[in-house]
Amino acid sequence: MEHNWDDLRLFLAVAREQSLSAAGKLLRLDPATLGRRVGRLEKALETVLFVKSPQGYALTEAGARLMERAEAAEQAMRLATAGVAAPSDRLTGQIRIGAPDGSANFLLPQVCARIGIEHPGLDIQIVALPRVFNLSRREADMAIAVSAPDTGRLMVQKVTDYHLHLAAASEYLARNDPIATVADLKAHRIVGYIPDMIFDRELDYLADLGLARVSLASNSVSVQGHMIQQGGGVGVVHDFALPFLPGVQRILTGEVHLKRAFYLIRHADDRRNQRLRQFAELLSGALRSEVARLEAKA
Repeated sequence: MEHNWDDLRLFLAVAREQSLSAAGKLLRLDPATLGRRVGRLEKALETVLFVKSPQGYALTEAGARLMERAEAAEQAMRLATAGVAAPSDRLTGQIRIGAPDGSANFLLPQVCARIGIEHPGLDIQIVALPRVFNLSRREADMAIAVSAPDTGRLMVQKVTDYHLHLAAASEYLARNDPIATVADLKAHRIVGYIPDMIFDRELDYLADLGLARVSLASNSVSVQGHMIQQGGGVGVVHDFALPFLPGVQRILTGEVHLKRAFYLIRHADDRRNQRLRQFAELLSGALRSEVARLEAKA
C-alpha cells in the first residue's frame, strides 16, 4: 500500500524525537493530532510501529524497518530537489541553525538580521542551546560548534578563530585587591561554567588556569558575562562579547590569551543542496567579518 511523504515525515519526527510532544514542537503540530496521524498510519500498515511508555515512543522491529525505508525516501527527496535553483539568487524557505549561546547571543542576531534583509523570503531560526546538536536527527539544518567532530557523516568547515581573555568590571577591580598575576586570582571570586555542564573540552578554560572553585556559575556564556558586568567576580569573556558589556575590561592580557575556533557543521546528505550551500557560504563570511569587527572594538 502506498503512503504519501507527509505520513513518513511525521513518522520520522516521532521516531527521532521519541515523543509526541517533542516531535509536535518540531513539526508545529498538536501532539494529539500527531498521535492520531501515527495511529492512522499503523492501522493502514496493519502493524504496530511504536511501543508507548511513560518514557516515550520506542520503535518496534517493524518500526525500525520502516524508519530505514523512510530515511531512504527522505534522502531521495532531498537529492531530487537539491539542484533545483530559484530563478534568482534570493534564498527562500526555512533554515534552522543550532548554536552555542555565545555565538547565538552576540553574533548571530545581527548576522542573521542582515541576511534576512537581503533575502526577505527566507525564514531563519536560531536554536540557542549549550550543547552539541545532532544533525542526524535533523535537530537543525546546520550547526555552529567550538570543536570539529570526528565521527558521523558530516561536512565540517572551519569558519574563524576567535579570542578570549580574563575580564572583570571596573568597579570590581577598584574595590578589590589588585590582580597582577594569575596566582592573584585565588583571592578573588571566579565566574564561569557549571563544571559538570561543560559540554565541550574547548570550553573548560578555568581548569587550564588551575582555578578549581567557581563562585558564580552558569551554563550560559551570556549569563556569565552579565554576572561579571554586575561586579560578581573575574571570568573568561569572548573578545567579541566585550562591546556588549560596557564597564567590563580585560585583565592579565600578557599572561592569559586564549584562542578557539568556530566550525560550521552540516549533514553529508546535504552536500548537493544548493540552497543550504549558498546560505552556509553567506553565514560563514558574515560571521568572520562580525567577529573581526567586534574584536577590533574590544
